[in-house]
Amino acid sequence: MNMNALWEYANPVKFLRTTERSLPFFWITALVCLVVGLVWGFFFTPDDFRQGSTVKIIYLHVPSALMAINIWLMMLVTSLVWLVRRHHVSALAAKAAALVGIVMTLIALATGAIWGQPMWGTWWAWDPRLTSFLILFLFYLGYVALWEAIDNPDTAADLTSVLCLVGSVFALLSRYAVNFWNQGLHQGASLSLDKEENVADVFYFPLLVSIAGFVLLFIALVFLRTGTEIRRRRAKTLLARERLG
Repeated sequence: MNMNALWEYANPVKFLRTTERSLPFFWITALVCLVVGLVWGFFFTPDDFRQGSTVKIIYLHVPSALMAINIWLMMLVTSLVWLVRRHHVSALAAKAAALVGIVMTLIALATGAIWGQPMWGTWWAWDPRLTSFLILFLFYLGYVALWEAIDNPDTAADLTSVLCLVGSVFALLSRYAVNFWNQGLHQGASLSLDKEENVADVFYFPLLVSIAGFVLLFIALVFLRTGTEIRRRRAKTLLARERLG
């Protein structure tokens, strides 16, 4: 697909038509992957010799943490598209993704606390990765609040795009904090090219299926929410024209 064909999806009508056709596929595959991955992981994998059964929270914690970070990076890309090309669909896609990102970040923080308590003896520690992840969560809240606080949608898109650029620093810190700082309680990456850090295959494969389910669920939710935002914006435009008329 060349770039000109890709930019055609910035047209709201084509975006809606395409996503409405593809949504059933994403919903079904997301459901299948989530059910298979979580059931496989929670009920058909052994306990870890160090962490016991608590290790199985990896099937919720790792996918949600990965999504929380990468959703923000997706918002960064669509925000840059808005700032450069002024395509409204890209700005609305970033807005649609933000609430999903908030939920993913909350799941990651909650499951991380549940996982960490028996391992560290505390629900929370000011570890570099945990701290940067908490700041990322606050940026998510600020992003959504800024959209709601500004009436003019183009101005809101401009300001939230700038906020997204700043918040991307913390998205990267959340991903690579363990590499930047040697100290800290948080373990290294569960998925790594380094075989010594990577989780054992018995945990690895159901984890990949769970991650696929989270990714597909995110795509489905963003398509659905972006379509809702497009229709809402159309309705507001039509209502404004009726008032002026």
